[in-house]
Amino acid sequence: MSTSHHPLIETRIKDHLALASALLQDESYLAAVSAAAAAICAALRNGHKVMFFGNGGSAADAQHLAAELTGRFLRERRSLAGLALSTNSSSVTAIGNDYGYDEVFARPLSGLGNAGDVAFGLSTSGNSPNVLRAMEVAREMKIITVGLSGRAGKLPAVVDHAICIPCDSTPRIQEAHILTGHILCEIMETELF
Repeated sequence: MSTSHHPLIETRIKDHLALASALLQDESYLAAVSAAAAAICAALRNGHKVMFFGNGGSAADAQHLAAELTGRFLRERRSLAGLALSTNSSSVTAIGNDYGYDEVFARPLSGLGNAGDVAFGLSTSGNSPNVLRAMEVAREMKIITVGLSGRAGKLPAVVDHAICIPCDSTPRIQEAHILTGHILCEIMETELF
């Protein structure tokens, strides 16, 4: 068995562990996750839904987290109202073609969302125009907004609950995003069931 890749593998695992350690010591991160969890739990408890969205890997995470709500995370329980706005390719491509790509999340959010729901946007850069536009629409509709981003970008400034990963590396931010999403799902199940 070749060991030629071991240094790279070890380095990336160390990078991941360093970020996880930083998160443990980051009081603003811990407080933001707790506050976002409380807001999401309150919305779900009151019969509202969580709408997840993002681009690329963030779209995959949005779909993953929506599935954790409608299916289950760790416990047998009733389904929770979660949906990913990027999963309907006909809708995404029609809206992108007819209205522009900046509207691919805002338009379905405006049709599906109601005051008291949660708009949960993921963007590693914090600058995805379509995520930012959806947050603008959500705020106009009195939808609670949660943004999950890296350390930079505009997203934290335009949401009610900003969860920022203190990192600039896209792969590490994405790894921390799914960790954070799983933590939120576990809190939801614990609080609601």
